[in-house]
Amino acid sequence: MASFSFSEIDPSLVRVHGSLDFDKRPEGLGVRRLPAWTRPQVPQGLDVMARMPSGVRIQIYTDATEITLEALTTTFRFENGKPAKVPFQLQIGGSLYTQFMSRGHYIKPEPSAPNGFELVRGEADKVKFVDLPQGEKLCEIWLPHNAYVTLRRMAINGSASLMPVPTETRKRWVHYGSSISHCMEAKLPSETWPAVAARRADLSLMSFGVGGQCHLDQFMARTIRDQDADFISMKIGINIINLDSMKERVFTPAMHGFLDTIREKKPLTPILVISPIYCPSAETRPGPTIPDENGKFQTNEANLNTGSMSLSRVREILQDLVEQRSAQGDANLSYFNGLELFNEDDRSDLPDDLHPNPAGYIRMGNRFFEKYLKNRGPQN
Repeated sequence: MASFSFSEIDPSLVRVHGSLDFDKRPEGLGVRRLPAWTRPQVPQGLDVMARMPSGVRIQIYTDATEITLEALTTTFRFENGKPAKVPFQLQIGGSLYTQFMSRGHYIKPEPSAPNGFELVRGEADKVKFVDLPQGEKLCEIWLPHNAYVTLRRMAINGSASLMPVPTETRKRWVHYGSSISHCMEAKLPSETWPAVAARRADLSLMSFGVGGQCHLDQFMARTIRDQDADFISMKIGINIINLDSMKERVFTPAMHGFLDTIREKKPLTPILVISPIYCPSAETRPGPTIPDENGKFQTNEANLNTGSMSLSRVREILQDLVEQRSAQGDANLSYFNGLELFNEDDRSDLPDDLHPNPAGYIRMGNRFFEKYLKNRGPQN
């Protein structure tokens, strides 16, 4: 088989879509979704999430019938007390092929450690996709959405070749959001709700869903502003409630500033502002949200501070803000109520009262396609 190192591959032949920077290591390239210039500005918690490649895909154009990917993964997830297997999915047209890596590093809680966790080192592993369709085709490997990935090598069967990756013909969707857009609880990378919706609408997704870290940071606005995009969406509010990181006085102008920054280079690109989905404890009470002894996220009556916001208030502010800006001439800005994606009737799929389970994320993706992308999305 012909084998290629990621540190040496011609970027015209292998594109890592959605990774704007890499950590260059002796063992390979660590995926990082934010551009290099953001490094001095990014808080540690956001850096952790930006190095998990939710929505990131390796794209090649090849006539290969076998593709092997070697990588070193680091997982945080456990199943039945053991480190979870790490999923990779190859997409060719509408078909998906799924394989898992079982070796690699994993991080486990360790109360006696200085930072509360321990890194258990493992080895690199491989996934092999075989019996692929004959002929030239675009192949996209969805990287795991909830693990770190250091890309090492790729191989294709010996009679096959790589050809330049063609110019993207699909509409390009850039999405920004919280853990409920990062979707670490999804079973597979193609089953985050943005991925479900993008695949149904035949859109090329770039995801800036960052668990716990959606706080309208200006470096995020500038990053989004600088991307090629036919459609931009942002799901705003729950992390600001979670940390009580903004009072109403700060939130409204911060939201205006975030949109203003994007509009500097994207004056006409459609932007959709999506408000939070259902969260029972924070619907009418402000954050912060704190997990109780059963892992259920709760608010605290003691935090009913003047200016702190509930989810219902955030939805009102976002809708009013969008209507105001639209009335002032931004005809390509619109609002979408997050309760249309996931509401009180879906609570059985909200196990910790904050994050949907895998079935909930799939339902959200299908609803977003049916309620928005199908008739009002950029491909229409």
